[in-house]
Amino acid sequence: MNRLVRNRVARKVATDNHALVYRIAALLLDYPTAELLAELPVLRAAARSLPAQFRDPLGRLIDHLATGDLQELAAQYVETFDHRRRHCLYLTYYSYGDTRRRGVALVQFKQAYRAHGLELGAQELPDHLCVLLEFTATGDREAGVRLLLEHRAGVELLRLALLDSGSPYADALIAISATLPPLSGPDREAVLRLAAEGPPGEEVGLEPYGTAEYMEMRT
Repeated sequence: MNRLVRNRVARKVATDNHALVYRIAALLLDYPTAELLAELPVLRAAARSLPAQFRDPLGRLIDHLATGDLQELAAQYVETFDHRRRHCLYLTYYSYGDTRRRGVALVQFKQAYRAHGLELGAQELPDHLCVLLEFTATGDREAGVRLLLEHRAGVELLRLALLDSGSPYADALIAISATLPPLSGPDREAVLRLAAEGPPGEEVGLEPYGTAEYMEMRT
């Protein structure tokens, strides 16, 4: 096999690994149900096929869900994602808060999905991380990754906030972040700014939680 062919194969394997990470993470970050818990053995088997930087964090979250009581897991999920603004799963919130400009950003998500034939229900917001991950894994990979990168600061802020709170869901964000290029330049500055100031329109920014230390892990 010549070098050109080997490189093509390597790129395909890497891309497929990333798609699997997005697919697994989308399911694990959703509200826990009996159906999800029943699928955990399948997700665990799939995660074991991944390289360690993806396999290990996803495996830890799968183990956490597998050993938990459904009602307790559901309560934990609500406490984590519904009651804490720092743990928002809606990516445009980090860039635009609750300002009017957020509506324009939501349209960009909808247009990307619609171009691939995906129409969301009236009650679904297109910038939900699980929706974007599912789209990236099974729809238009290039468009999905582009949206992830455009909202990279929000992804990283969510990862840092979950780490700071000791949430097991941080592992899903660790795996997702590992599929993306290391932070540098404007992306790094945007994360530091959001950590200090919070989303636009929010009165209080994110409380300090060792941001510099965490940033060093992604450079």
